[in-house]
Amino acid sequence: MGHHCPECVAEGRRTQRPALTHFGGSQLGMHGYVVKTLIGLNLAVFVVGILLAGMDAVFVGGLFTDVTAIHWLGGVLGPTVTVAPDGPYLGADPSLGTVYTGVDDGAYYRMFTAMFIHYGLLHLALNMWALWVLGRPLEAALGPVRFAAAYLICGIGGNVAGYLFGGGGVGAGASTAIYGLFAIYFFVLKRLGRDASAIIPVIVVNVAISFTVPGIGIAGHLGGLATGAIVGAGLAYAPRENRTLVQTAVLVLTFLGLMGVTVAVSLTR
Repeated sequence: MGHHCPECVAEGRRTQRPALTHFGGSQLGMHGYVVKTLIGLNLAVFVVGILLAGMDAVFVGGLFTDVTAIHWLGGVLGPTVTVAPDGPYLGADPSLGTVYTGVDDGAYYRMFTAMFIHYGLLHLALNMWALWVLGRPLEAALGPVRFAAAYLICGIGGNVAGYLFGGGGVGAGASTAIYGLFAIYFFVLKRLGRDASAIIPVIVVNVAISFTVPGIGIAGHLGGLATGAIVGAGLAYAPRENRTLVQTAVLVLTFLGLMGVTVAVSLTR
């Protein structure tokens, strides 16, 4: 078999082209590092919210109780939209006198941060379970960089839709991004020549739930789904030649379009 020195092996690896997925991503996605990181971030924000709001916030009113979006952390990261002495206050006690800068006042970062805020333990658990189930195969197929970008843009897209069509507010939770993953999963399966029909009933059921269960941000879910369709089609059907360039253009233009609409609307309100 012969002997190979370590230096020769290392040099050979440097000159060997790394294996890519069908969609041009790194095979590091097989390890699910991005999905695990996202889940970790959501859990960390939830824990910080508990520490700030107190353990009573987890249980008072049941598992649906707002935890991380209560007053302090929610005021910095969460879905509050307006700032004015007579405007709406975050939380149930306006006597606290806390007013936070919102999207209408230039806090555009809320389109990003709101996807990490959850209204209680059940809300968090359901979203993290869906992220684990959908995210791992998608990260493996797209690679970590493409998957991370797609996930975050879908989340932003859902929050932009919530801001535009949800009564002036930005919803909270990872579900805006997760609805985008549903659409991306459909296009990935189609592009791979696999049966994508099984995902359609799942999407229909989840959309139906959005319309029937009170308190769910319908606009945010549909916005995430629509953004996922745009991003998913762009990632899946980019031509092999200049594939990375086309995929990058789809992601960047989608993001710029979403933020451009947000800024334009906020300046007119």
